[in-house]
Amino acid sequence: MALDIRTDRRPSLTSTLWHSTVGKKTAMAVSGLIMLLYLVVHMLGNLKIFFGPGEFNHYAHWLRTVGAPFMHQEWTLWLVRVVLVAAVVAHAVSAYQLSRRDLRARPDAYRHKKPRASYATRTMRWGGVILGLFLLWHLLDLTTGTVHSGGFQSGRPYQNVVDTFSTWYGNVIYLIAMLALGLHVRHGFWSAAQSLGIGSRHRDRVLKTAANVLALVLTVGFVSVPLAVMTGVVS
Repeated sequence: MALDIRTDRRPSLTSTLWHSTVGKKTAMAVSGLIMLLYLVVHMLGNLKIFFGPGEFNHYAHWLRTVGAPFMHQEWTLWLVRVVLVAAVVAHAVSAYQLSRRDLRARPDAYRHKKPRASYATRTMRWGGVILGLFLLWHLLDLTTGTVHSGGFQSGRPYQNVVDTFSTWYGNVIYLIAMLALGLHVRHGFWSAAQSLGIGSRHRDRVLKTAANVLALVLTVGFVSVPLAVMTGVVS
């Protein structure tokens, strides 16, 4: 006599949330805020270049010893890298899947209508692609030195930065990416607030102002470094 055993496995709460539109938007918002926090810290660290090679190189060395002696050298740095990689992957996958879901949900007639979204909204997807390609180039340039111009010097980040921004293509790539970053942050911060339920009719003006200010500060802060090298302020 055959025994018919049926297992009724219900999807977990995590799986249900991930496959829902709300869950994907939440994942996008949280991962975006993690990256935004990193960008603010990274920008402030970059500005140390204006205090000279000693200060900048010391800061770069300190990043590798954060948490010592409790944490072994570079362990904290690698922990931050793992969190950032997870955030980037979650953000990119969520954005792609939401985009595909949105396209499938649109009727054909709607696709031919002129979009009313802002310029930043319409360029969010291409902005993400630009930033992804820039991140790859940036790591190969100033972290591994694979595509670095003028000979990569390990342990001398100040000189490596100056070398990169002494080339026309290094400046062009960086400036385009930072402009894309500004638009991405401006729209992304606002979207994250809505996805997390922070937005409201009374908070909208404050959130929009915060998004504009944050995007402007990050763009100016990052762009100031290549401009300083180009003008000879940093050399």
